[in-house]
Amino acid sequence: MDRPITRRDFLNGMAIGATAAASGPLFAAPLNEPTPPAPSLPSAAQDAFGYYPPLLTGMRGSHPGSFEDAHALRDGQTWPSSFDTGEEYDLIVVGGGISGLAAAHFYRAKAPKSRILILDNHDDFGGHAKRNEFNLDGHLNLLNGGTLEIDSPRPYGPVAAGLLKTLGVDVPALVKSSQNLKFYDDLGLQAGAFFDQETFGADKLVVGLGVDGTGAVPLDILLNQAPLSARARKEIAQIETAKIDYMPGVSSDEKKQRLSRMSYEAFLRDVIRVDPAVLKFYHARTMGEWGVGTDAVSALDCWGFGMPGFQGMKIAKGSISRMGFTPAGYEDTGGSFRLHFPDGNATIARLLVRNLIPRAIPGNSAEDIVTAPVKYAQLDRPDTAVRLRLNSIVIRARHLGDPQTAKQVEITYLRGGGSYTARARGAVLACYNAMIPYLCPELPPAQKDALHKLVKAPLVYTSVALRNWQAFDQLKLYRVYAPGSYHTSLHLNAHVNVGAYRSPKSPREPILVHMVRTPCKSGLPEHEQNRAGRAELLATSFETFERNIRDQLDRTLKDGGFDPARDITAITVNRWPHGYAPEYNPLFDPDGPESERPHVVGRAQFGRIAIANSDSGGGAYTDSAINQGHRAVMELLRADKA
Repeated sequence: MDRPITRRDFLNGMAIGATAAASGPLFAAPLNEPTPPAPSLPSAAQDAFGYYPPLLTGMRGSHPGSFEDAHALRDGQTWPSSFDTGEEYDLIVVGGGISGLAAAHFYRAKAPKSRILILDNHDDFGGHAKRNEFNLDGHLNLLNGGTLEIDSPRPYGPVAAGLLKTLGVDVPALVKSSQNLKFYDDLGLQAGAFFDQETFGADKLVVGLGVDGTGAVPLDILLNQAPLSARARKEIAQIETAKIDYMPGVSSDEKKQRLSRMSYEAFLRDVIRVDPAVLKFYHARTMGEWGVGTDAVSALDCWGFGMPGFQGMKIAKGSISRMGFTPAGYEDTGGSFRLHFPDGNATIARLLVRNLIPRAIPGNSAEDIVTAPVKYAQLDRPDTAVRLRLNSIVIRARHLGDPQTAKQVEITYLRGGGSYTARARGAVLACYNAMIPYLCPELPPAQKDALHKLVKAPLVYTSVALRNWQAFDQLKLYRVYAPGSYHTSLHLNAHVNVGAYRSPKSPREPILVHMVRTPCKSGLPEHEQNRAGRAELLATSFETFERNIRDQLDRTLKDGGFDPARDITAITVNRWPHGYAPEYNPLFDPDGPESERPHVVGRAQFGRIAIANSDSGGGAYTDSAINQGHRAVMELLRADKA
């Protein structure tokens, strides 16, 4: 467990330039051409030769240097006078995630001659749509370090669907040509569940016991392998397979009302009356979707998501997300199409950047973008209409004059130890919405209060590079649910082939493993769990993550011959203290009209400042981020005409 990961130095830090230059199949063109700094501004890291953040391993996501000054602003710190860059734009966008990039796109579409500056606090664009890139034995391997895929509980509307079409994303065609969802099944690999000694009394991997309770072997036989009492095994089998109406004589609408006011844990504990070990087994089932355990997610949410225990309840069909929740029950929205790129929705972010700054990313299709290099030195050039400035933490957004009559907004940001200002006719704050009251203290008190309530769920997406996946093949396993472990789930990288990108086919080839951790504290309301989890996450070192990753994979895969010191070649921990956008939770949020919910009150236009991000849409989905970027831009354009 103490042996070093021998290839980390090769993949990380100062070796990035050499890695890129030597990688061969990784890139079709040089990463960056050396270019002089923009006038009036010091040279920046993103302009340096070899700058390529997707290749960085170690602590990523909200990486060191991306948030500390924002926390200092929150805590009352002030900075000396800023250097006036003299830059003036039509629009400044704060936040280079999908919502901010979409806002820039929509503004340019309406005002083709406009000049736009995008500022982002991270060392890469995309926000939560983070790309993890590895060169494993000379071949490109990709994994999403954040947003997983194009997917929503609602059909994509004309704005979001129209943007995908503009970017060249033909979802049905790409699904047909690139996705092989049965790849591992066709190899005879299955899902499994890992019971850890600390939670269940013994370490035991049960292959075939999937998170949906299905498998080739009958469930009761599989459960006999689990370190559970006879009662607990019987009750899990009942929950998974029996068709029992636990609320006989109650109408469907009334069942929805009751289920909306009890947690899934309470449904299992108080309605079905299960053994405590059963509660432990199911507790983490909601974490990947909502960022908290079953104690803080309503039973109605879990029914809508297709979790077990409701198959005999005779409840009318509904949506799978709180986005579809109404006081009368769940709407049946039908859901959207689903598409997973090898790097998740980082592909969407890259397509948006190509659309805005064509010379930064070569190519012309959604297929070639996957392997196209980003020329980071081209993102912030004075001769381009759209400029994307990384490592720039905004600390102030204010009107030059009365917000009702002002003609310009001034944005102050920190970069490389200096403080700078730029001005624009309008600004879109497409950043974490709960931070906006600190950036813009002149907002009305009620709006600031609403924004403070938009608490995001912390989570961790960990990417682990393996020398091969023979241990998985030996165990006939490709994904694991681990309710008591440090990461509550893990799976082999999805098999997707797009353009020149090819996924590994043989267990002898290197591969990436995706692991999910959602730090939370059971027993508290959802947002209090989020705050506790965020504090824990920010205090956790990479070394702690590494040790837990090694330990978990060793204990889970040891019967397949896995050796963590030999088989793990790199680790990227994508830490998101502010992860999933907050959604309506019927357990803790008051009923009321949509217009009174915090995300709606908080996103109100303030003079020449508009607010975007998925936070302002009340849903942690890419179409929400896109729609909110569009709404914010239309507000500013209407104000210009007024």
